[in-house]
Parts: sequence; C-alpha cells; structure tokens
Amino acid sequence: MALDRLIRVLDAQVEQLQKEGRAKGAESVVTRVIAPKEGRGPRFMLRGEGDKQFIRMNSNSYLGLALRNEVIEAEESGSRDYGAGPGAVRFISGTYEPHVELERKLAAFHGREAGMIFSSAYATMVGILTPLITEETVVISDALNHNCIINAIRLARPAAKAVYAHNDLEALEKACADAVGKGRRLLVVTDGIFSMRGDHAPLADLVRTVRRYDGKFDENAIVVVDDSHGVGAFGDTGRGTEEYTGARVDILVGTLGKAFGVNGGYVVADEGVIRFLRETSPFYIYSNPITPGEATAAATSLQVLDSPLGRQLLDNLRRLTKRLEEGLGRLGLETISGDHPVVPLMVRDTDRTKALVKHLRANGVLATGLTFPVVPQGDEEIRFQVNADHTDADIDRVLEVLGSFT
Repeated sequence: MALDRLIRVLDAQVEQLQKEGRAKGAESVVTRVIAPKEGRGPRFMLRGEGDKQFIRMNSNSYLGLALRNEVIEAEESGSRDYGAGPGAVRFISGTYEPHVELERKLAAFHGREAGMIFSSAYATMVGILTPLITEETVVISDALNHNCIINAIRLARPAAKAVYAHNDLEALEKACADAVGKGRRLLVVTDGIFSMRGDHAPLADLVRTVRRYDGKFDENAIVVVDDSHGVGAFGDTGRGTEEYTGARVDILVGTLGKAFGVNGGYVVADEGVIRFLRETSPFYIYSNPITPGEATAAATSLQVLDSPLGRQLLDNLRRLTKRLEEGLGRLGLETISGDHPVVPLMVRDTDRTKALVKHLRANGVLATGLTFPVVPQGDEEIRFQVNADHTDADIDRVLEVLGSFT
C-alpha cells in the first residue's frame, strides 16, 4: 500500500491526541429535526439513538432563526432565482445581487461605510488579519482569543506580538507601551464574546487604552474585534458587544452562522479598509462566496433581528438565560453569570465533567464538555447555550436532569 508508512504515523498522532484528551472524537449525526410544538422547543434525533429526542443545549443558533419559516423560504427563493451555488469565485463570475445587498445591509446595521462577506467567520478573521498584519506591524492579542485569531497571527508573521492576560487592561496598557518603536502599525485584536465562558471584552475601556497610543505609530493603533458570538445575541438590539459596552471599534467581524442561523462570515469597516481587503484577502479572492440562497436567507434573518420580532426574541433569550442561571444557583452549581446566552457550568474536574455530559445525553440533553487540556486544569466546564426557541419547560427539564446527577 502506497500510504502504509504514512498512515502508521498519522494513526499514532491521533492516538496521542486521544491519550492527551484533545481528540474531538466521533461526531453526532442529526437524522431529523422536530419543529417546536405544544410548549416545547425543537427536538433533535441522532443516528444510533433510536427514537430518542434531544434538547439541544450546544447550538450557536441563539435566536432560533435557522428553523423559522421566513428564513427557510428566503433561502429557497434565492436558490430558485439564482441557482444552488455561485459557480465561481466572486471576481470571476460569482458575485450576485444578494451578496451585494447583504453587504450593504450589514454595513448599515453596524453603522459602517462598507462590508464584505466570506465563506465563514473563521475565513473572515484569517482572511483580514493576514493582509492587515505587515512586517512592520505589532500585534497584541487577548489570552483567550479564538483559534482563528491565533492561527491568523501565526500565518501573518508580524514584527512583534504580545499576549495579555484575559481582559486585563493594565496588561494591555503595558503591552501597548512596550510596542512603541517596534513597528509602524499597532493592531490590537480581541473576541467580543469569549465563546468558552460567555464573558465579554470591556471594549469601551479597551478602545480608550489603545487610542492613547495612536499617535505613537505612523500607521495608527487599531482595534479589531471578532464578535461572532455577540452579534444577534447580545445588546438591546442585538448589535453585539459594541452596543452592550457603548464602544466603536475600527474593524468588526461577525458571523452569519450563529444567531443569524445561516452560513458565512463578514467584516464591516471604513470603505477604504474594505476596498483594500477585496484586493488582498486570499480567502475572499480565491474562495467561493456563500450561495445566493444563503445570502438571501441571511438578509431575511437580519431583517427579523432588526424588527419588533427581533426584540421579542432577544428579550426571551435573556429571560431564558436568567432562568437557567438561577436554576443552576438553586442546585448549588457554579456558573459565570452574565447577559450572554452562553452559560458555563463550572465543574472543575475532568472525570466529573465527562460523566455529567454522559448523564445529560442519556437523559435527552445535548451539551458540550470542555476538559483538560482543552481548558486549564481546574477550569473544566459544560458549556450550555440557550436559544430563543427553547421554552421554560426545556430549561426546567435540563435543570431536572442536572439535579438527578449523583
């Protein structure tokens, strides 16, 4: 066999990941989705689980828009009008009116001059950071930033880089001061919502800190934020961590694949920044965009979010989040309180976390456990994610199952 020796090496590497507890393991396969009815939210059926129905508490679809008829119908309409796929990358023949309209609407929603869409939020972050980070750029990054930010910085090879302790503004200030004289451009990058914990960056104070150093860099000191978990799930009108903290950052990245319930990522910024990125970002230039149908669906999700119905969904999301948090407190369980629908149950033990995830699944609840070494020892948790199409009965059932664990 031509690959026999290589496969032995690859198998050994996978086995090592399994021994270290870092392998993701087999994926659950959804075989059917049952629509909400009679006071309960959607249920999910999985391959190998027979007729058992599951409450999904590990979904990023925070507003439940992926299952709303108007969003589904919009995607079907876009596909009928323009076809199932774009047919090419955008600069060849793959730009359609729904792409352009969605970009315009996203920019307006965030109060920016321009926007552009990518195939995913991961591709967006890597696709914009690599051209923005030059050999004369100093990069400063939060210690808990998402993997897409970490890999983008590795690929970009900046003049210098620093990582500051999570949300520690004094550490950020020191890193900015240390960066002076090391490059012509300073780029500070952070998540808006940190997906493992549901906490948020103090963006208003962070921006003020960075602004103090703007005059010390020939090409400015700029703030880039990935608010993929924030937009659509955080802030009074769902405009994310900027809205919640009263901040305005220089370059904002969001996703269409979480609260919007569709697929793809996007960036909004000044028109000059977007014009530059259209000409330099490899993930934009050389990758197909999302389909016209997906763009049509995402525009419909944005319309729902920016409407009275969207406010109702956000209000219900916040209410259900508090219901879960308060229920965990009554059970004597530890969580990190906040207004974002990521509700971490801090178990702080790897074996107990794995046992609790197994117990939840056996009782019809899907949840994600994060254990050492994926998270630091002592920070093991189960990440619950509340969705607006959950019901009170769903949350109470989850709490009931947790309370039965011994």
